[in-house]
Amino acid sequence: MDENLYYNTPEDDEEEEGIDVLGFLRRIWDGRKTIIIWTCVFMVLGLVSALTMKRTYTVKTVMVPQMNSRNNSSLSSLASLAGIDMGMDLSAKDLSPLVYPQIVNSVPFRRELLYTPLHYAKVDTAVCMYTYYKEIAKPSFMSKVKKYTIGLPFLILKSLSKEKTDTLMVNPYVAEDKNTPTPIVLTKDEIKIMKVLAKSITLTVDKKEGILTLTANGIEPLQTAELALSAQNLLQNEITSFRTKKATRELEYIQARYDEAKKEAESLQASLAAATDRNQNMVGSSARIQRERIQQKYNVANAVYTDMAKQLEQAKIQVKRDTPVLTVIQPVTVPTQASNSRAKKLIIWTFLGFVLGCGIVLVRGIWPKFKDAISSPDN
Repeated sequence: MDENLYYNTPEDDEEEEGIDVLGFLRRIWDGRKTIIIWTCVFMVLGLVSALTMKRTYTVKTVMVPQMNSRNNSSLSSLASLAGIDMGMDLSAKDLSPLVYPQIVNSVPFRRELLYTPLHYAKVDTAVCMYTYYKEIAKPSFMSKVKKYTIGLPFLILKSLSKEKTDTLMVNPYVAEDKNTPTPIVLTKDEIKIMKVLAKSITLTVDKKEGILTLTANGIEPLQTAELALSAQNLLQNEITSFRTKKATRELEYIQARYDEAKKEAESLQASLAAATDRNQNMVGSSARIQRERIQQKYNVANAVYTDMAKQLEQAKIQVKRDTPVLTVIQPVTVPTQASNSRAKKLIIWTFLGFVLGCGIVLVRGIWPKFKDAISSPDN
């Protein structure tokens, strides 16, 4: 019996298993009208989206943390930043650069930036982001369309829920005792705008190179540059506040004691001068003893005053020594071009329309065969 009645030849198997590329191209050519229609539709949508989109600008600044510590903890911190374990722990006053992104993402940091004045083209004077987005900025056309189409169910649910308005709360930053911690209370408007701010400021740490990259995204060139510079200065202040907290407290204490010693020494010096003037022509022992007592008190007060002056200078030096420095490698510059391209957006929309049109044409040709294969009984 001939084996060809039961088995296919290798050539036949290759023809059945191979992809009919010419068939696909033929189907695409036959359905070119559908493809052109879908491509044109998405091209129009892309054109509308490109013309109505808000231009965004990006500013990047690169920094290197310089730790001015007298012990080896600074070397250990830089080594850990580069991914090297030197077997040493950071001291209490050292703050690892790996924690810096957490500072940037913290609520106090964002809230401080939220109320930092910036310059906008629509406003003559500098205003903060909270005031701009709440009172000045107007929603774009596409955001309105999205709000009343995709977001319509959420608007209905929000209106039905009848949420209560924000109650008047005490300012958490004003307390009777400054050393008493108080919770941070945010309004709904602040939370909403801070979500926008969270996408505007990001900080990345390169462990191998040991550098920090701060990226700011904004809606205007000058506003974006000012936002990046404000974030950079605020980060420097936060790091400085953490590392110099102990030294600053010691400086404040010594400064207070210094002022008291100085006041007492000057007072006794005046009393001694007055006693000397009164007793110039007097030879009595009581006047001499009184003057000697004032002289002894003045000597002690002056010695304390001199010692406190030395301690005060040492405390000031310690504060400067503990102050970290962020060396700026790439400074903040005002961008000249937008980071998002309208032409790129139009091309993407057009390409999506072309792909969708080709998919519809191919599925239209394959679907009958697939339907027949499902409906036909197994042999």
